Amino acid sequence: MSTAPLAVQTAPAPEQGGAAPRGSRPQVVTWIVLGLLGLYAIAPLLVFAGNALKSTQEIDANPLGLPQSWNWSNFAEAWERADMGPALLVSLVIAVATGLGVAVIATTAAYAMTRLGLPGQGGWILWLLVSSSLPIQLFLVPLVSWWSLLGLYNQPIGLVIIYLAIYSPFATLLVRSALLSLTKAYEEAARMDGAGELRVFTRIVLPMIWPTVLTAGLVAGLQAYNEFMLAVTFIQNRDFQPVALSLYSFQQGFTTDWSLVGAAGLIMALPVVVLFLTMQRRFIDGYASRGVTA
Repeated sequence: MSTAPLAVQTAPAPEQGGAAPRGSRPQVVTWIVLGLLGLYAIAPLLVFAGNALKSTQEIDANPLGLPQSWNWSNFAEAWERADMGPALLVSLVIAVATGLGVAVIATTAAYAMTRLGLPGQGGWILWLLVSSSLPIQLFLVPLVSWWSLLGLYNQPIGLVIIYLAIYSPFATLLVRSALLSLTKAYEEAARMDGAGELRVFTRIVLPMIWPTVLTAGLVAGLQAYNEFMLAVTFIQNRDFQPVALSLYSFQQGFTTDWSLVGAAGLIMALPVVVLFLTMQRRFIDGYASRGVTA
């Protein structure tokens, strides 16, 4: 008895030089758009950095071209003339104090709202949303009056207090959204083992939301470092001027020497660039992985 061979169906081999997969063309378009956006964002910075290495005559002749002679001495001269050292120190102190303060306030407030049964949850959330959306210009006149009476005018600590009040509401909402996404099983198990509320917060909860807390502090610190309007309003003493005011004063006094102004601007931006390049992974993960939940 003979058996007929079974027919095996095979898929046709792909043609050589056939059409590309469907998803490749949108991906190429995406990369082109992202490249153009990146070039659009970085081109002014490259021109700014190039002008910082030129002479004044070279900037007047060719402001968009590459430097013909690299004048690195512009940075040393700008550092001395703009008195950047003390101003940078003041700005770093203000930024670190603001970042740490906002991280502590936001974390403890969010923990109280999500874990301690704080009464009036809806009212607190509404207050945070409203306070984070109101422009600070509405409160400048009474703040100047109160800070003068309290002895906080012309003091960096007075500026830090204002920054804490401005940046804490949004940071609290950000940390609160991270806490709402956590399961409470670990916390309940720790309480059953006899752990107190402070121990549960520091040993169980805080390590799990640390990227979000770090992001909230970094955002607040960078905002305080770059802020200008409140600094120029509440700090008139030159010894306590942050670097943004120092750069502004230097630009007003040397409006024609754009090479030195560019060098001073790069000195101001350097700490922020180094910080972001160092912490970018934690920064992006903490900011993008959590949505603000009302």
